[in-house]
Amino acid sequence: MPHDTGLMATVAVGLTAAFAAALIVMRIGLPPIVGYLLAGMAIGPFTPGFVADAALAPQLAEIGVILLLFGVGIHFSPGDLLAVRGIAFPGAIGQITLTTLVGIGVARLWGWTTGEGLVFGLALAVASTVVLLRALEAREEVQTGAGRTAIGWLLVQDLAMVLVLVLLPIFADQMGGFTANEGDVDLLPTLAITFGKIAAFALLMLVVGARFIPWLLRQVRGMESRELFVLAVLATALGIAYGGAEVFGISFALGAFVAGLVVGQSETGHDAEMEIAPLRDAFLVLFFVSVGMLVDPAFLLDAPGRIAVTVAIIVLGNGLAALALVTLLGGGRPTALLAAAGLAQIGEFSFIVAQVGRSLDLLPVEGYNLVLAGAIVSITLNPLVFRAADLLYAQWIVRAAPIREGSR
Repeated sequence: MPHDTGLMATVAVGLTAAFAAALIVMRIGLPPIVGYLLAGMAIGPFTPGFVADAALAPQLAEIGVILLLFGVGIHFSPGDLLAVRGIAFPGAIGQITLTTLVGIGVARLWGWTTGEGLVFGLALAVASTVVLLRALEAREEVQTGAGRTAIGWLLVQDLAMVLVLVLLPIFADQMGGFTANEGDVDLLPTLAITFGKIAAFALLMLVVGARFIPWLLRQVRGMESRELFVLAVLATALGIAYGGAEVFGISFALGAFVAGLVVGQSETGHDAEMEIAPLRDAFLVLFFVSVGMLVDPAFLLDAPGRIAVTVAIIVLGNGLAALALVTLLGGGRPTALLAAAGLAQIGEFSFIVAQVGRSLDLLPVEGYNLVLAGAIVSITLNPLVFRAADLLYAQWIVRAAPIREGSR
């Protein structure tokens, strides 16, 4: 009997194309994410040949976003973050503010509105969790002081973007965007209701969820059934994200993050993260593929000047801001160089912010394409940025050491 194969075709072709493209780009020393984005471009509507289902791909990608935020919540350790709070908190907020202001200024020069510039700047201000963590792992610097500072900086960025995702729909109308509400909206009551729902959700999770979910996972782990434990973790991540959105009106991202935070503080948190990692990675691949499907290759050739400006904001703007702020906050030169290199790229949260901006009519199509192009180029350049940071370290610190010692 004939049957619809759209879902199967999208998953099979998407993963196969991503695998092939990742093999090629890794051979030349580029991160696999670049391959995933290029694979999405290859099966997107702007290139000839097979075209994946444009409606199914974003829904599959949403699962990747939920599992990513769930993983961020699991890894989030208040203790680790507090240990580097003197640099991570003011540094990340300062860097986000500076990049956003630059984005607004450039957007205004291009004739965009302030609201469009705000979303554009925010999308360029947050680094990719996946790219940074994998770079630190490859360099064996995750557990170093500089690595922990970079990760803490990244966590503050992620938390700030979760807040941005909550606030953008509320302020969309005031910034000239689109909201689903008809007529004028009273801002203060809307804010009160929104944050009241968030507070109710957080209270429910911290009082009830923090006790019930770890207990449930312990019971399931005790049954010694791996598939049942994986199912329990998936049900926790997806169920809380969906339930939070339906009952409390919060975003999938916030719900998934809080779910991960609760699971991460339990003794089963590490096991949960390990078991769900393969599924998270597979759906994250589909997320990057779905993003690549939205990139029009012709745009990369039609707007080289604006793409160059966007890449400069990401690589030079974020990098130099991190370098200066870490140095001013007393983080030391090695930490400053590592943070500058690691934050000189954008990724998954930038795509999410840009997608929300587009849905609220707060980012033009050109701006969305610039964010996507900036991500592809900055991720591609990131290994070179790390090499440049290593050269600066050798020139700036290692060679200076004998001089300092000789002067004593």
